[in-house]
Amino acid sequence: MRLGALDTALGNVGTANSLSTAILGKTLDQTEAQSQSLIDAMNQMPAPAMERSVNPSVGSNFDMSV
Repeated sequence: MRLGALDTALGNVGTANSLSTAILGKTLDQTEAQSQSLIDAMNQMPAPAMERSVNPSVGSNFDMSV
């Protein structure tokens, strides 16, 4: 293999890795922003509405016998 071709191939691999890392960073930033928006929306809901929204009968009574 010629050294010029090897140098070009290694340069392309380095560029591809840099691009992949940049895209991953942007994706992580976007996911973090979306998660924070969801958390903020959940914090703005009144507590009783959140508790009733899932299943009102589950967890309201607890019977235990040993």
